[in-house]
Amino acid sequence: MRRGPGSPAELAALIDDASSVVALTGAGVSVPSGIPDFRSPGSGLWANVDPMEVAHVDAFRRDPRRFWSFYGARFALLAGKEPNPAHASLAELERRGLLQAVVTQNIDGLHQRAGSREVIEVHGSIASASCEGCGRRRSRADVVAAIAAAGDGVPRCDAGHPLKPDVVLFGELLPEAAVERAWELAAGADLLLCVGSSLEVHPIAQLPQVALDSGARLAIVTRGPTPYDGEAAIRLDGDVAAELRAVVAAL
Repeated sequence: MRRGPGSPAELAALIDDASSVVALTGAGVSVPSGIPDFRSPGSGLWANVDPMEVAHVDAFRRDPRRFWSFYGARFALLAGKEPNPAHASLAELERRGLLQAVVTQNIDGLHQRAGSREVIEVHGSIASASCEGCGRRRSRADVVAAIAAAGDGVPRCDAGHPLKPDVVLFGELLPEAAVERAWELAAGADLLLCVGSSLEVHPIAQLPQVALDSGARLAIVTRGPTPYDGEAAIRLDGDVAAELRAVVAAL
C-alpha cells in the first residue's frame, strides 16, 4: 500500500490484513471528550504555566500547596468527562479481535471506561493518589473531597502527609513493567496505530521506530505533524473521533 494520506477505508483494510495491531494513544484522543491537550496555544495545559514549576516531583515535595493548586483542577476537570467515539472505536476493535492492546500516554482512564481491557498506562493514572511515606492509596473521588475539605487545598493521608497523584511527574521514571510491555507489544505488532499523539514525548515516542525496525507498518491518525509522517503507510489528519468511527464502519 502506498505511503502518505489515505482514507478510513484504507486504514480499515490495513487493520483487517494485520495479524497483530497495537494502538499508541496520546492526549489528542481525549480532546473530543473536553480534556485539553498539553501544547495547543491558549488552551493547552502548559499554555499558562511552567510544567517544571507545577508538575515536577521536586515541586510536589517542595511546595505541595502550589502543586495541588494545579493538579487539583485536573482532578476536578476529569470528574464529568466521558469516553468519546475514538475511545469507543478502539474498544470495539479489541472486542472484534482486531486490536491486541492500547498503549496510552494518557492518565484519564477513559480507554478502560470505554471498554478497552488491555490498556498499558505508561504515564500512570489520575484515578488515585498515594502517600509516598505510608503507601496508602485514595481514589480520585476521595482526593477531590479531601481537596475541598483541606484548608490549604492539599489532600493528605491519615498521618498528615501530602498525597501524590499516581501519575508520572516530570523528574520521575516511567513504570518499568508498563514500559517493558509497551516495547514488547510494539516489537511484535504487524501494525502500530498511533492516535492523537505528536510522537515527540520520549521514551514512548520511540515505539514507532521499534515497530518499524521489527517490520511493522505504521498508521497515524492525528492532527498536526509528527516525526514519523514520512514513514507511515497511511496518515489521517481529521478529527480522531470521526476518523476512527469511519474506520470501524468500513470494517
